[in-house]
Amino acid sequence: MRTSCICFMTEGCAVASVRGMLEEREAAARVRVEGLREEAARLAEVLEAAEIELDRRVIAREELVEVLALSASETTAVTEAEQETVPSPVPGSVVPPWRDGLPVTVLAPDYQRLLGVLEERRSAGNGPVKAREIAVEPGLGTTSVKVEGVRSRARRLAERGWLLLEASGMFSAARRPVAVTVPDAGSST
Repeated sequence: MRTSCICFMTEGCAVASVRGMLEEREAAARVRVEGLREEAARLAEVLEAAEIELDRRVIAREELVEVLALSASETTAVTEAEQETVPSPVPGSVVPPWRDGLPVTVLAPDYQRLLGVLEERRSAGNGPVKAREIAVEPGLGTTSVKVEGVRSRARRLAERGWLLLEASGMFSAARRPVAVTVPDAGSST
């Protein structure tokens, strides 16, 4: 009978030590959970403060954009009343109608180069030229694609008064004012 008692004691001791280990682990888990709860509460306060700051900054930016837009529209109205603005050139941009005092620099570089060729010919005493002759001057070549590109740009400049298109289809460097019309919504020129 003594053997069963030892077994029981051994089993009892084993059960007691496992139970003690589990209780220790449970206590450690409680401490960790409590620490994490405190950390979460602290982070929630930090998050709330950051959200308030973000909201203030968004409102400030929106107010600034609104004020600047209002100021810009007032400034634009005053500036337009005082003087016309000269657009800056953008490759592939719309060619503005020529008017006295408008510099060539408002045109895209390709258009400026084309006008330069015709100005040089005029100053050398030469008359109107064909698109093929203009294409050869800046070194573009005489392929039909290049010539048609030059012809298209020259026609656009002539339509806007920067060049003269002769009845023969030749171009010269003379300028003439043109009536400004509002382009159709589908126009790409």
